[in-house]
Amino acid sequence: MPREQGRKVVASNRKAYHDYTILDTYEAGMVLTGTEVKSLRAGRASLTDAFGHESNGEIFLHGLHIPEYTQGTWTNHEPRRVRKLLLKRDEIVKLRTKLRDDGLTLVPLQVYFNNGYAKVEIGLAKGKKSYDKRQDLASRDAQKEITRSLGRRAKGMA
Repeated sequence: MPREQGRKVVASNRKAYHDYTILDTYEAGMVLTGTEVKSLRAGRASLTDAFGHESNGEIFLHGLHIPEYTQGTWTNHEPRRVRKLLLKRDEIVKLRTKLRDDGLTLVPLQVYFNNGYAKVEIGLAKGKKSYDKRQDLASRDAQKEITRSLGRRAKGMA
C-alpha cells in the first residue's frame, strides 16, 4: 500500500488566533497509540482547551481530545490523556527558556497528517487583552472596506 502524500488537516484551532498573539510556530510529532491514530485518520479531534507544558526537559500536550475509536476494543485509549511531543533538543531548550522567562504559553494550532505521520503545529503565544481583540476587529473591518472600495473603483461603480 503506498504511503500518503501531502498534508491532511484533521483539526484546527481558529480561536487561538483570536485569543493569542502567535509569536512563533513549531511542527512536532506526537507519541500516539494505534487507536488514536485510527481515530485521527477518521477526522475526529478537538483542540479546545488544549495547551503545551514543559516538564523534566520534555514538552507535553494537555487537553487534546481524541475520541475513542468506534471499532476499538478494551484496548481503546483515554480521550484526554497527556501526550508527549517530539521536538529536537535545541527547539525544546529554546521553548523552555521562553516559557519560563517571558511568560508565554504553548497553544496547539493544527493537528494534521504530513506524509502519513501525525503532527501538531504548536505556537508560542502571548495572551491578548480585550482591547487588543477590539483593535484587531477594527483593523480587519477597515481592511475589508478598503478592499470593497477598490473593487468598486475597478468596476467603475464608485
